[in-house]
Amino acid sequence: MTREPAGERTGGTQEETSGERIDQRIARQHDSLSPQERRAAETLLEHLDDLATYRAAELATLADVSKATMSRLFRSLGFADFDEVRMHLRELRVAGEPVPLDGGPDLATHAAHEAELVRCALAQEGIGPAVDLLAEAQHVAVVGWRNSYPVALHLRQQLAQTRPHVRLAPQPGQLLGEELADLGPGDTVVVVGFRRRPAGFGAALAETAATGADVVLLGDRTARPHAHLAAVWLECSIQGRLAFDSYAAAMSLVGVLADGVLSRGGRTARERVNSISATYERLGEVE
Repeated sequence: MTREPAGERTGGTQEETSGERIDQRIARQHDSLSPQERRAAETLLEHLDDLATYRAAELATLADVSKATMSRLFRSLGFADFDEVRMHLRELRVAGEPVPLDGGPDLATHAAHEAELVRCALAQEGIGPAVDLLAEAQHVAVVGWRNSYPVALHLRQQLAQTRPHVRLAPQPGQLLGEELADLGPGDTVVVVGFRRRPAGFGAALAETAATGADVVLLGDRTARPHAHLAAVWLECSIQGRLAFDSYAAAMSLVGVLADGVLSRGGRTARERVNSISATYERLGEVE
């Protein structure tokens, strides 16, 4: 292993590094790093996806530098030690950025955690009021962007089988503005807003509420600051035990909402389901 003398810290100030991801910090300070620190930094970047699974000494060995050099690099990047690096990676994960958790997946623990997320999502008092709004509304619009779009699409697909006048908004390639023009009192809009929402989400939600339609907001805890704009707030955690967010609980909640609307619709809803199924068969659209 290469050994080199200790040097002065070359990193930026706390203000310079605050809010930056570790890869951004490395890019900004690359030119000021010593050759050994650059080699150590390159090793960090190569193992960024599984960095939290290593120890500092192991990273030093991989980079062929001393542990002192690796420690200096951490300080140069604005971290007190490797524990702070691990904490930084966990914070990225909480913010929605896919970062592998320490030790890799434990599928049994993962399954138990998923079950708990589903249990919590389905124990909310807001489910009943949300079903009432969805069943009684003249028109229903379901809104979702980015990672929220598949959840919104699934809800629209299920609701459309139980009741008429359900649409997904905005349509691909279109904007929300024209979708709001026909909404008003007596209508219901389900806005799906899980973390890493697009900029302007709050303004879009406020504009939706201003139409007079009842708003059901479905999201994780990061959407809670927007809950005051909604008639019903449904919180659904997506923080799983793996690198990527889990939408198992969200999809389960969607199923419960649609099932509730189907039950509320009684014979009329059942006849609609049968009619749609018969159309599928005549057109040969499904196996």
